[in-house]
Amino acid sequence: MWNASRLMSSPIASPTESSHHPLLASRSLFQMSNWPASKAKRVLAALEKIGWQIKRQRGSHRFLTRPEWPAYEFTFHDHDEIGPRMLARIAKRTGLRPEDL
Repeated sequence: MWNASRLMSSPIASPTESSHHPLLASRSLFQMSNWPASKAKRVLAALEKIGWQIKRQRGSHRFLTRPEWPAYEFTFHDHDEIGPRMLARIAKRTGLRPEDL
């Protein structure tokens, strides 16, 4: 059964005590991304520049290939704005770097 008094006794519940909590004291959990928001057309051009090729396309879904990398499905319309978090996810699977944009 849910108990509100348990939440109030939690070390995370008090903002003054949060700096003493080991997980909340770590700044690495809350770092901002190095990625600027970018249009999908610009990101796709950067991927092509680093060696990705469009293998096939169906609508806005582009299937990209690059030697020695697993295939990647790029599913954005050209004028879509891609935010920093999504760019970081794309980078993890494609090898894209902020300076490539």
